[in-house]
Amino acid sequence: MPVHSSSSPNTPFGSTAVLGTGCFWCSEAVFAELKGVLDVQPGYMGGDPARATYKDVCAGDSGHVEVSRVQFDPRIISFAELLEVFWSVHDPTSRDRQGGDVGPQYRSVIFFADPEQQRIAQEQREHLDSSGAWEKPIVTEIVPVTTFHPAEDEHHDYFANNPEQGYCRMVIRPKMEHFRKAFKHRLK
Repeated sequence: MPVHSSSSPNTPFGSTAVLGTGCFWCSEAVFAELKGVLDVQPGYMGGDPARATYKDVCAGDSGHVEVSRVQFDPRIISFAELLEVFWSVHDPTSRDRQGGDVGPQYRSVIFFADPEQQRIAQEQREHLDSSGAWEKPIVTEIVPVTTFHPAEDEHHDYFANNPEQGYCRMVIRPKMEHFRKAFKHRLK
């Protein structure tokens, strides 16, 4: 199933979430399968605009985070429901690392677009932190949206286009299997 769609970000009922869960190949694949998600684009946010390329971001010193920009229909899936998926598909207690992906470009982050998104994100983080859902404290950053820089074309629909590539087989496929079982009721 292709992730990248032709849906306009200006859809009358569309809203946007920008989330960093580590590698954007993983998060793009996950969020694209949710009912109510109109479009998912991998990209970079939070760093030096002149260094918004995969090569620069992978170097770990551009200030950018690999993110997925998720366009969604809030009549079908809410921002809070997207965050429920966000918290479960990566380790929000791991600073600058998700599995074998190491560096500040893989940090856990929610870029909020408005005060309501900020409030929801902070409430969920506080609730999860105090609930004991994880043994370690949550380190997910909650920061304002900055300029989104789309990733290069070869990163769009990466898992769908490269299912037999090593990283896809060893990292993304198991994550997708877990996600599909846990969120079966929310899949397209």
